[in-house]
Order: sequence, then structure tokens, then C-alpha cells
Amino acid sequence: MSSIAETESAATTLQPSLSRRLIARHFGSSDDALCLGGVSVDKLASKYGTPLFIYDESVMLEALQSLRAATGDSVDIYYSMKANPTQRILKLYCSHGCGIEIASIGELEQALAAGVDPKRILFAGPGKQSHELRRAAEVGIGEIHLESLREAEELNRLAAEQNRTIRVSLRINPTESVQGGAMRMGGKPSPFGIPEEELEAAVLRIEALPHLLLDGLHLFTGTQILQAEILLKQYARAIELAGRIVELTGRALGSIDFGGGLGIPYFEHEGHLDLEVLREGFKDVASQLADHPLLYRTRMIIEPGRFLVGPAGIYLSRVIDVKISRGKEFVITDGGMHHHLAASGNLGQTIKRNYPIVLANRLGEAESQRYDVVGPLCTPLDTLGRNVALPGVQPGDLIAVLQSGAYGRSSSPMQFLSHPSPAEALVSDGTSSLIRHAGGWQDLIGEQVVDR
Repeated sequence: MSSIAETESAATTLQPSLSRRLIARHFGSSDDALCLGGVSVDKLASKYGTPLFIYDESVMLEALQSLRAATGDSVDIYYSMKANPTQRILKLYCSHGCGIEIASIGELEQALAAGVDPKRILFAGPGKQSHELRRAAEVGIGEIHLESLREAEELNRLAAEQNRTIRVSLRINPTESVQGGAMRMGGKPSPFGIPEEELEAAVLRIEALPHLLLDGLHLFTGTQILQAEILLKQYARAIELAGRIVELTGRALGSIDFGGGLGIPYFEHEGHLDLEVLREGFKDVASQLADHPLLYRTRMIIEPGRFLVGPAGIYLSRVIDVKISRGKEFVITDGGMHHHLAASGNLGQTIKRNYPIVLANRLGEAESQRYDVVGPLCTPLDTLGRNVALPGVQPGDLIAVLQSGAYGRSSSPMQFLSHPSPAEALVSDGTSSLIRHAGGWQDLIGEQVVDR
């Protein structure tokens, strides 16, 4: 009888690692070097330097097309720009028919600077300040999603000042029965939305505010969901709650925002979201709306971010040193947690697990050794991977962290220890372009006010 270790070893032999599966699915290689859009990382590193975020446009569009095929024409996709707010990425999704979901005035201004039609912007998130609400109302964005009654009353006051009526959606925090995902935002005490059990009172209060038109429902309960069945269960609950709202108001709703939360695999035990299950389930979701006397014309919205852009990006760094300390081998790179906090495990992980990591310039060699991959910062938190299987690493090699298109640069403490911020590059049809310049210490000094 085989031992557990032998069985696990055999399974590993039969099943390629997540890194290998992702490369085969999205990228490719040439002369043993990882390629994005047909361009090797060696060339990209030579052209733009390291550390560097690189995005493959074809992978982003493939994700969008696959999601549209699963949800059908009746669903309007809004890109959640918190995943990656780089302007070229915003322009790309808008040019392919997406709206933009924002969560701050800074994101609003970035979206407007990218040429996004204000009517194709929706504003969600708790803690919206008066100046943010005023600006959103002034430019005429498509939807403002209310997260509290105080927010509703403040927006009504601002709308009165501007002598206008503002279309709003109500975000509801549902009960525990529809929860799922790696980070749950509903079904418990939460700063997000209004509890489901207070729905009726909230609707009646908002209906009494003369400058607001309650025209939508927003339900978002969690993120990084890999089970289509959980998403479909949440969508069904959203339609149920929308039905309760229209019973109270006596009129149709313009939209139901199902939120985002669609996940991607980061770790070896995870698989891809089953879009075929999602496609079949959406038929029932669409039927439920079509059969409702006040919801049959209601527009369905989903707002993915990570799902669309996450697989398209890698974080590339160059090896500075390889050293042994008390029997453990360390690969020290010029990149780290200050650029990619999520990959270091310090953005929501309870137990550190490795993102998929490869030696990007020597993919064809056997992964014969184990290393801890770390950055140049003076903290043990600066660890991108522990006990990572790689070929024998040498200074000058290139380390790539896959699944890095979302929540990389924008969610990291880049000013920590005053290292330069990384550049970003986009590869499209075999051609690369710089879409964000690398920062430097001069930028850090230039931001400061010095008393003389």
C-alpha cells in the first residue's frame, strides 16, 4: 500500500503546478523565457527596468469576453477600478463597453481623466464625504449607492442645493444564508450597507426624501468567490430583495447590482470559477426577472475587478543576491511587499500562502531547489514566497509573481523605506508600451512641505 507522501507525490507528478497551468492558459514561453503577448520578460525587463508590473491586453479581453458569454447580453459589466486604476486599463474596458465602479473621489477623478462617460460610473462604498457626494452629483454620474441613512440625508441636502433629483441605489447587507468567499462583507455587523432586517424602514425613509429617486438595489456580500453556486444564490437573494423594494414603492427598479466577488485561483488547491455553471444559472436569474411584473425591464449589473484584470498581470523583479542562512536559502530581489503587499500575505491572509512564483527567464529547467523569495526591505514581513520550488537561482535572474494584475501596486505601501515605485507596462499584439513611469526618491521629496 502506498504511503500518503507517495500518493501526494504521484498526484503532484500527474497534475502540473498552478504556475505551469496559468502560463499554459494565458501566456507562453520562448527560449525558456516567460512571454506576455508574445514578448519575453527578458526584453521587457531590459526595456523598462525592474521591478515592473506587466499586463497582457489579450488576457484582459479574454476574461471580459468569457464573462459576457456566461452572463448574457442582459447583464451590464462595470469594471471595479479598485482592482487596478491605471488609466490605460480603464480606457481599455470602457472601449469594450464596460462601465466603471468607483469607491472614492480620487477614483472618480481618475475615471473622468480617462475619458469615462459620467453616466457610466457608479459610486459605492461606505464613508462618502460631502465633497465627494457633491462632486459626483455635479458631474452627473449614473448611480450613487447609499450605504446609510445619514448618507441618504446628506445627498438629499446637496441635491436640494443643486435643485436636482439624484438617482440612487440602496446597498443591502443580507443575512448569513448567502455568504461565501475569502473575505465576507455581509451577514454580520458591518460598515457596508444597511442590514436586510432594516430594509423596509430604510426604503420608506429614502422615499420621503424629495430630491432622491430610489431606483436600484446593490447587494455585495464577499470577494474572491470561486464557487459559481454561491454567486447564483446571492443573485437569487438580490432579486428577492428587489421584489420587496418594489412592493413598498409601487414602481419598477432601474437596476439590480449583484456586486463583484468573482474570484481567481491563487493557491495550489484552488480551481477556476466554473463559467458554464454560471451561464446555466444565469438563465434562471434572467427568467426570474422576466416573470416579475415590476422587474422585467430591470437592468442587471455585475462589477468584477480581480476576475477581469488579475490573471493578465505579473510582477517582475530581478535577483540581487542568493544567500544561505543557517541552512535556509534566500533569494533576495529588487522588489517586495512595498510593491505587492498581497503577494507577501499581508493583505488579508491569516496564514501566509504563496502566490504562483516562477523563475521567469529559465522556465525549462527543473525546479530542483527550495528558496524563500524576499525583497530588499528591513522587515521579515517582506517575503514574497516561502519554500518555493525553483531551479538553481543566480543573481541577475528574473522572478515573476503571477496573478498580479489586481491589488498589486495600488494596494501596497510604496513609500515604505523610500524605495522607487515600479513602472507598469502593457503588451498588446506583440508590442509593449509604458503606461506608468517608475517613481524615484525625488518624487518623495517633492511631495513634502519644508519650513524654512
